Amino acid sequence: MALQWFPGHMHKALKEIKESLSQVDILIEVLDARLPYSSENPEIAKIRGDKPCIKILNKFDLADPDLTAQWQEYLERERSVKTITTSSDDPAGSKQIINLVRSVCGHKEAPGKSVKAMITGIPNVGKSTLINILAERIIAKTGNEPAVTKSQQRINLGGGIVLFDTPGVLWPKLENPHSIYRLAASGAVKNTAMEYDDVGFFAADYLIKAYPELMKERYKLDDLPDTELEFLEAAAKKRGALMAGGRINLHKICEVLLNELQSGKLGRITLETPQMITQEKVEMAAAAAKKVADKAKRKQKFKDGSLTPDKKDRKEKRTEKRGAQSKEMKKRPK
Repeated sequence: MALQWFPGHMHKALKEIKESLSQVDILIEVLDARLPYSSENPEIAKIRGDKPCIKILNKFDLADPDLTAQWQEYLERERSVKTITTSSDDPAGSKQIINLVRSVCGHKEAPGKSVKAMITGIPNVGKSTLINILAERIIAKTGNEPAVTKSQQRINLGGGIVLFDTPGVLWPKLENPHSIYRLAASGAVKNTAMEYDDVGFFAADYLIKAYPELMKERYKLDDLPDTELEFLEAAAKKRGALMAGGRINLHKICEVLLNELQSGKLGRITLETPQMITQEKVEMAAAAAKKVADKAKRKQKFKDGSLTPDKKDRKEKRTEKRGAQSKEMKKRPK
């Protein structure tokens, strides 16, 4: 899958976030409740240190509520982290963020002094909409595609809280290959940067295993096929995603599946679980260790000169000959 993962303006925005973080009292990170791990920027975690952090699981109305509860418990195991769920159709619930900021930073409040909070989030997690709810006015530009906010701005929320808004940023290198697909499936990257067929097959494979009843109901299937290809073919026939001669239009049905996933028409779905991520971290650690070992092996092989047995024998004889010549030279009178 081809993705323009880390464009230049994101590099600049991440640098600005690092420079401004020391000025704030608390960090607010907006996550997509459907993929809390994959939508969490690891670069932010690296630079946050011990600074208090509120992780907002936004788009809660689209996510599996049972899994969201599991994710909250998992995320709050980290020191200085609190979580809260929000959605654009519940403004009153979103305003509870203000109360949570005050409860965490109450010791910072003083006459004439504001609590400074920085809000971050990857593209398309709903950060701008959330800011407008908190400010009770249109402050941040919103849109149906990622990367709408382009620069930092400071917003006075009233009540002694100043919010530092930041552009949506990804990170230079994504280690977990599964996260790339989840982010693409959720709409966190622009449609022009993704292959619908590739992402559609990934989503179909996960959905028929994790949410079989929802898939059967949505696509009017009596029986759910065993593979993602068979599922997409069956769904295409039900939806009329066909080409000339009755051939299956896989691109079209993948597009339909992803659009319905992103809009919530499939039901309340979460694309990853804490248990999945725990296993994937083990796999990533093993892959990283293998990469280090392979690099060391290549380095040693290069150092040895990739010698075959006969080449090695000739090299040893040359070394012995040079050693003998050196000894002979030392014996000669000066």
